[in-house]
Amino acid sequence: MTEPGVRVKDVEPGWACTTSAGRPRPEAPDGVRNPFQRDRDRILHAKSFRRLMHKTQVFISPDGDHFRTRLTHTLEMMQVSRTIARALDLNEDLTEAIAFGHDLGHAPFGHVGEEALARVLEDHGRTFRHNEHSLRVVDHLERDGAGLNLTHEVRDGILNHTGRGYPSTREGEIVRTADRIAYVNHDIDDALRAGIIASKDLPEGPISVLGGTTSARIDTLVRDMISTSAERREITLSERVHEALIELRGWLFENVYHNPSLRRSDRAGNVVAALFEHYLHNPEERPRTDPDPVVQTVDFVAGMTDRYALATYERVFLPRPDEISP
Repeated sequence: MTEPGVRVKDVEPGWACTTSAGRPRPEAPDGVRNPFQRDRDRILHAKSFRRLMHKTQVFISPDGDHFRTRLTHTLEMMQVSRTIARALDLNEDLTEAIAFGHDLGHAPFGHVGEEALARVLEDHGRTFRHNEHSLRVVDHLERDGAGLNLTHEVRDGILNHTGRGYPSTREGEIVRTADRIAYVNHDIDDALRAGIIASKDLPEGPISVLGGTTSARIDTLVRDMISTSAERREITLSERVHEALIELRGWLFENVYHNPSLRRSDRAGNVVAALFEHYLHNPEERPRTDPDPVVQTVDFVAGMTDRYALATYERVFLPRPDEISP
């Protein structure tokens, strides 16, 4: 018996996703929660969700307690997504579940770790994309290999929150844009806090459109997305605001993500690459998650938190004091 669809609001047919197409393995109805609530709760209680607390957003091992982690990014992005979904009479439960699951597959050290894994996998004719690995986490790695058995709509939203694909639900479309709204603004906030950039450095054009503070920019983007989407009956920003966001994002990549002063990034990438090579050639030391040794190694290394990766690197590659000859 499969779970029945649950209508969340009486909205225009086809606008909100109110029923689910089902799960990979059919399940009996919960009796209390709708299918998307169940998915949200499964992700919230997953080990991979807890590990986000110790995974880098942008700044690796920052000297301060107020910098974002992958977990705080997820929570901030989720709230932006829910605000938009509620204003547009869309399914908040589905939106929240996709938001909670979207970054579960990130490697340690954020995009630096993702890029390092992608580079080493090129030699094996493979690639690494965190959205694809997020889907693998919920489908195959959680619950000791059984997976979370999430609904089609949540799995689709996780896979297509970035990259070449596009979500099949409007709730997934919200998450795709809200992710960008959240990280562009909070990463600028963290870069200002770290002294990497100053307020006067921010590009005048996008700032004049979006606002001079983090809260003002998020408010502009959220309100514009709500009003434009309601008017056009599609999830979108106005052209002027969208262009400003894209320009600000490009500036962020050039001046923060690829800033040569962030020297820890190179070291972190080397740690990820070294761990991959070690565990690929020492299969007895890694969990057996897949018949393919390359996939198995990616599963292990990508699942590490920053601190676990550093501690493992030290244990594997650095000699202990008692191993050093006098």
